[in-house]
Amino acid sequence: MTIDARTLLPIAERAVSMASEIIRTKAPGVITAKGDRDMATEVDYAVEHAVREFLSRETPEIGFLGEEEGVSHLGDGLMWALDPVDGTANFLHGIPLCGVSLGLVDKDTPTLGVIDLPFLNLRYSAAEGAGAVVNGCAIRVSDARELQTAIVAIGDYAVGENASERNRPRLALTQELAARVQRIRMFGSAAIDLAWVADGKIDANIMLSNNPWDTAAGVIIAREAGATVVDLDGSSHNMAAHATIAASPQLVADLVEIVAEARLSSDSRSRSKTEELR
Repeated sequence: MTIDARTLLPIAERAVSMASEIIRTKAPGVITAKGDRDMATEVDYAVEHAVREFLSRETPEIGFLGEEEGVSHLGDGLMWALDPVDGTANFLHGIPLCGVSLGLVDKDTPTLGVIDLPFLNLRYSAAEGAGAVVNGCAIRVSDARELQTAIVAIGDYAVGENASERNRPRLALTQELAARVQRIRMFGSAAIDLAWVADGKIDANIMLSNNPWDTAAGVIIAREAGATVVDLDGSSHNMAAHATIAASPQLVADLVEIVAEARLSSDSRSRSKTEELR
């Protein structure tokens, strides 16, 4: 199925407006545990139900993937990917760094994205070939060229099963970045990380993970704003990627190198610890 993503942008905007209203007006409500230190609120489920129902009526030929309840149906190569409340922990604690993220994925490639941050009054959107905007105004990635002047956001540390093992490369990455960049930031929302790379508020973002609901919208917004978005090894990012590195184009090679160094360092430490235990 081939479609010009720009024609679906008004529908995506309506879906996100509906979601944003729910986030703004409803209390978190009952909290459902999803695992160790991972949770969803009543609002997460309310948003996902509302958006899923709306899009199934408006675009029945397109599949849908939501963070909380998975795939409802498969489309012919096209899939909506929704994070109903990206930054749930922030939302639960009254921190305004949270919002709704809706992307359209064509096979493995995002082609449309809308991110709304209701408590910051910011709406980011993009469609392939149409550029990226915030509140209707065009945005552009920063022109940062050197790591020492760059602000770099990193994804949350892992929780849940094997968190200690999964955090070794994340902690090593933090250490590597701390020695080389101007500042490190952790906002607790993949959507914000990618949108703010697109908007030039930060110069780069590194997430050692890649869930479609987290990244689909942000990746296309960042790309349409001029950012380069790649996987761990520097290859072009898609929904099958292992990680998400988005940055001003001039910084990407250095960031890929830093990630490789951090992974090598964490592997070395892990082997040393294993040998000590023998």
